[in-house]
This record gives sequence, C-alpha cells and structure tokens, in this order.
Amino acid sequence: MQIPILEPQSIEKLIPQRSPMILVDSLWEYNETSAITGLTITPTTPFVQGDSFAESGLIEHLAQSIALHKGYSYYLAHQPAPMGYIGAIKHIEIYRPLQVGEVLKTHISILQEFMGVTLVKLSSFINNENICIGEMKTVLA
Repeated sequence: MQIPILEPQSIEKLIPQRSPMILVDSLWEYNETSAITGLTITPTTPFVQGDSFAESGLIEHLAQSIALHKGYSYYLAHQPAPMGYIGAIKHIEIYRPLQVGEVLKTHISILQEFMGVTLVKLSSFINNENICIGEMKTVLA
C-alpha cells in the first residue's frame, strides 16, 4: 500500500474497527512520528444526527486516526493491526460543530511511546480552519 491510502478496503486492513464503526477513510501522510488522516462526513457516517456530526464521533475519529497510524506502522513491519483503546483524554477543544458534506483532516503527532502506551497531540481541520485540538493516550491491548 502506497500513501495516500483512499480505498475503504485498504483502510479496513489497517485498523481493528469494522463497518459500520469506521470513522477514518484516508491516510494522506505518514512517517514514524506523525500522520494526516481524513474523514468525509456523509449522511450514513456513524454519529451523524440530522446534518450534524456528534462530538463523540469526532473523538472516536481522533482515536481511530491514532489506530490508523499504528496500523500502518505494523503493516510496514508485516504484522497485523493491533487492538487498542483510549487510555485517557488529556484535553479536547472542539471549536465548532461539524456538518454532513465536510471533509475532516486530522494531524497527529506522537509525543511519547512507552510499553504500548502512546501519547498523541491532535489537530483537526476543515479546509484550513482548525476545528479541534487535543491530546489523547491510547493503550495497546
């Protein structure tokens, strides 16, 4: 698989989540300590209520962005994508609601990794508008 990865079947190979709970649909950039992921919000996207994407869906998208980064690193090492969990949310600031039809790009930056625990800084954008920032810890199962 070459970057960018835009095919749903390829994304599904890189993360432990399964349809209909997949909240990432692209991996735009990748290196060992960062990535840019994406999600196009459609009427059938989980956590869509009316024309709005719920904040809980955005938080799950952030976690799945971390999983996609980790899954691609495992793919490069010829290993299956690991199962993981949100260990802690240090803080999340969401600046405005998200709407159906918007394309979300999330930048992740690995701040620290130790014994299966990863601390990640996250920023999400629609076009060039920053709509969310935060830090999250994930834990491998």
